[in-house]
Amino acid sequence: TLWPAQIEAITNLELSLAENRPRALIQMATGSGKTFTAVTFTYRLLKYAKAQRVLFLVDRRNLGRQAYNEFRQYTTPDDGRKFSELYNVQHMRSNTLDPVSKVCITTIQRLYSMLRGEEEFDPGLEEQSMWEMGSALDRQRPKEVAYSDYLPPEYFDFIIVDECHRSIYTLWRQVLEYFDGFLVGLTATPAKQTFGFFNKNLVMEYPHERA
Repeated sequence: TLWPAQIEAITNLELSLAENRPRALIQMATGSGKTFTAVTFTYRLLKYAKAQRVLFLVDRRNLGRQAYNEFRQYTTPDDGRKFSELYNVQHMRSNTLDPVSKVCITTIQRLYSMLRGEEEFDPGLEEQSMWEMGSALDRQRPKEVAYSDYLPPEYFDFIIVDECHRSIYTLWRQVLEYFDGFLVGLTATPAKQTFGFFNKNLVMEYPHERA
């Protein structure tokens, strides 16, 4: 069952997409069901907007596992079947994409490795939280991305960026901007970089006070 705040977030996001705004930011307090909201609007994008592929980006692997379980367990409101019965969901454990997957869940670190054409990526590099690495990330040079035949810019129609460290908008910025699909950010605590990256298009504001 959707809460009123989740319905509001989805409605506002769909209005933003209808206006062809390329980036949108959803701010929802921790515990208010950000991922459930994301799974719901992903389902609507696949069923009603005829989206072909959706990318769900996280900054460490265990968050990817949590999201994968949320997609698999989600009961669709109009059909009654599980999301994964209707659409293939892939949680990336290798650098090989399943071409029939409608939803791809991966870390931005692995995605960067795939764009570089690397056949393998050490899963251990996906386990450390970017928050724990802190300012060490800010001292690194921005990651540069070139065209990939394997992953062309049009591969994903929508890219959902889940609660990620501020470095995703500096160090990893080119990885996000490589794709030409709509970008949707999910966060509990947006920083200035986050607002700036999403063109100040805050479609939902649901802080702790309101929750």
